[in-house]
Amino acid sequence: MNLETTIPEGRRRLSAVIRAAGDIIHIADAEHALCVSRSDATKLLSRWRGQGWLRRVGPGAYAPVGLDSLDSELVLDDPWVLVPALFNPAYLGGRTAAEHWDLTEQIFRDIVVMTARTVRAKSQQHHGAHFTLKHIRQGMIFGTRTVWRGRTRIAVSDVHRTIIDMLDDPDLGAGIQHVADCLAVYFERKDRDDDRLIAYADRVGNGAVFKRLGFLAERGPNTTTLVEACRARLTKGNAKLDPRLSCRRLISRWRLLMSESWAKAASA
Repeated sequence: MNLETTIPEGRRRLSAVIRAAGDIIHIADAEHALCVSRSDATKLLSRWRGQGWLRRVGPGAYAPVGLDSLDSELVLDDPWVLVPALFNPAYLGGRTAAEHWDLTEQIFRDIVVMTARTVRAKSQQHHGAHFTLKHIRQGMIFGTRTVWRGRTRIAVSDVHRTIIDMLDDPDLGAGIQHVADCLAVYFERKDRDDDRLIAYADRVGNGAVFKRLGFLAERGPNTTTLVEACRARLTKGNAKLDPRLSCRRLISRWRLLMSESWAKAASA
């Protein structure tokens, strides 16, 4: 049986749009694939959404669903592709990037997104995926690499920015112990770059980053220069090693408050 004669015209047109667009469909994709006006493309996408063939994932952005009856096997099986449509300007960071760069073997259920958009809820669910969001200024989007998922271009913090982001906010790294573990792995990597760590931390501009990095680096291999660079940048006042922990012990050389267990480990 000829597939061209059995697929209704509407579904054939939708299939053409999906083939042209990939995982996420924008109005412009339908315009170009079907050679129609923007108004007509908008109406078509809205109609297909109403018929259950598409899901709206962002302003003017749709994801295909239920395509097994179309002449296409494309499905939305990677929630990373939603990030540009939902949160740009943004990048994937924290524990999500740590997992991507093999800094950890832990697998996390959520996807950490650093976004310059207004964040009304830190934790959001979209199409079965759990996103943890942190608002940053657009000028703080730097130190990223491009990753392609299908036809979708996604920004991910590079391995150095990933470390600095987790030191800036240990919660992004699933707590300071996991951040410390990731840093230990980083120190053993061939692409380790202490100068870039310092440059990124300077640009982020949070004095607590140098306090945490210097303290943790004391236990690492070949870190004398890095530790000295952190000590030279110590700011006034005390910071907490991990704001989520009870931090009552002060390590004065780093002006860093921490839990009893961390303080004992530091003096061992």
